Amino acid sequence: MIPPRVRRRRATDLDGCVAALAEVHRVDGYPMNWPTDPHRWLCEPRPARAWVAVTPDAAIVGHVAVHRLSGPARPTAEVARLFVAPAARGLALGDALLARARQWADERATDLVLEVAVRDAAAVALYERTGWRCTGTRTAPWTAPDGGPVSLRTFTAPARPAPGGY
Repeated sequence: MIPPRVRRRRATDLDGCVAALAEVHRVDGYPMNWPTDPHRWLCEPRPARAWVAVTPDAAIVGHVAVHRLSGPARPTAEVARLFVAPAARGLALGDALLARARQWADERATDLVLEVAVRDAAAVALYERTGWRCTGTRTAPWTAPDGGPVSLRTFTAPARPAPGGY
């Protein structure tokens, strides 16, 4: 079996992304609140870059985006909209998508951060397994489908190696 490959997202990929996202939402409840316009949700805020995992037959089975943040003293971007279709799990696509976002950030000397719902144990495990560091928790500015508060964990990407490998 030829594994999926990660490449830059194209406008023509959005229907496939929404189809994969719908399956992720059905199985995992991500996103917690289904967006009114999922195509728009995938493109907001305007990403600096987005990538997809694509099977040899052109099916979209994963997605990740990075959004530049304003305000921090150092250039910083947020990893967002990361998901892998249930049928493609176990192929290390979450790791591959995160690695691609990390490569993009490293090429631009940009720090990466992300937020994840505390209840999303699989995502938290992925971030911790790949070296991300939890830097705090906060209550989301939006609510769960039942109207209750949502606790978020904030993560920072592992430090880049110093030039020269030290």
